[in-house]
Amino acid sequence: MINGKKIVLTGANSGIGLEVLKLLAEGDNKILAVDLHIDNIEKFDPKKVVPMVCDVSSAAGVDSIFEVAVASLGGIDIFYANAGFPYYEAFDYVNWERIEHIFETNVYSPIYSYQKFREYLGGREGQFAMTVSAIGKMGMPGYALYSSSKFAVQGFQQALRTEMPKNIRMTCLYPVATNTNFFKAAVEGQDKVITQKPFPVQNPKHVAKAMVRGIEHKRKYVNPCKLFSFAQVLFAICPPVRSIYWALEKKKLEAENTLLHAKADAIQAAKDNALLYKEAIKAMREYGGVEDDDESQDIL
Repeated sequence: MINGKKIVLTGANSGIGLEVLKLLAEGDNKILAVDLHIDNIEKFDPKKVVPMVCDVSSAAGVDSIFEVAVASLGGIDIFYANAGFPYYEAFDYVNWERIEHIFETNVYSPIYSYQKFREYLGGREGQFAMTVSAIGKMGMPGYALYSSSKFAVQGFQQALRTEMPKNIRMTCLYPVATNTNFFKAAVEGQDKVITQKPFPVQNPKHVAKAMVRGIEHKRKYVNPCKLFSFAQVLFAICPPVRSIYWALEKKKLEAENTLLHAKADAIQAAKDNALLYKEAIKAMREYGGVEDDDESQDIL
């Protein structure tokens, strides 16, 4: 158990972050819990957990976290950059803003947070933690943007370790898909739900326990899924097995897209039919075939 630490945790209101927060709150710690929404964070003991609403996708947002942490906690021993989100989609569109949005949160924010943390420490000892993701080691169908953002963070931590000062320890988490609102977030704004989840899927409580132990023991890497660790070795020895796995996951993506297109077509057909019906009623009114109090009025 981690005790007596002043901790900043981003993405703390749900998923892995919320489960990590529960474990940290069991110890004698003071925690600044940061997220866009804080309804779950506010349920914790305010003497231990300080809620903060913040968008971490901007420099100003990250700057404000350090200001609040120093003022409310009295300092920072551990900074855990956990905030992030996925997209699950076919990469068949043109949208600069969509690319920028995911990189601002998943890449720029943790990198800038490290810069700020190093500056804040000024040579004192501290620990920086990040949720990287297993998808930062192996890309997956449907996750082109999410995977590229995590590959960027993976490259950052790998290069950083070659030059990181001795006063800072870094712990990186590599979860596989986790059974949280991850899948809901992955299709947010796309008018669909993920019906076929990737394999494997882990429990967030298990992932959180592994990460907290990793931070406590100052481990460099935390891989909570033994199956993925085994798969990495297997795929390296026998690449065709990886190709088969990718093909199976691609079929899931294609099935999701087929379902999405069918739903979109059905909605459009319903809209077209409703429009035709309205036009017919309108024409009948003009020729005296329908009264204003007719039952068809409800549809109009």
